[in-house]
Amino acid sequence: MKKSIFAILFFAILGFTYAGNEGEKSTEASASAPVEMVNLEGTVVDLDSGEALTGVEVTIEGTDISVYTDFDGNFEIKDVQPGNYNLIASYISYKNSLVENYHADKKDNKVDIKLQASK
Repeated sequence: MKKSIFAILFFAILGFTYAGNEGEKSTEASASAPVEMVNLEGTVVDLDSGEALTGVEVTIEGTDISVYTDFDGNFEIKDVQPGNYNLIASYISYKNSLVENYHADKKDNKVDIKLQASK
């Protein structure tokens, strides 16, 4: 009889301990929900002519993330966290352009950049 009571008590304590750990795990999983990433996109053109510029480097300031514009002057930086960014556009024989505090969110993440030719 004592063995039966001891076995029941042992399994009850084990069950409560296991149930308590499961509750903690589910809380941790919900607390660390993944952040939805966004894409930054835009076009780079010449300030005077409005002509699209090919091969312009667009960089997120303070990171090593950079992309280059395509033949139509378009660029896209994929999978960045929502927030404010400084974008730098640089091209040979043009002045660098800085877009400060560009706010990227889930809605409209399109920015148009105009570069001025160096003189």
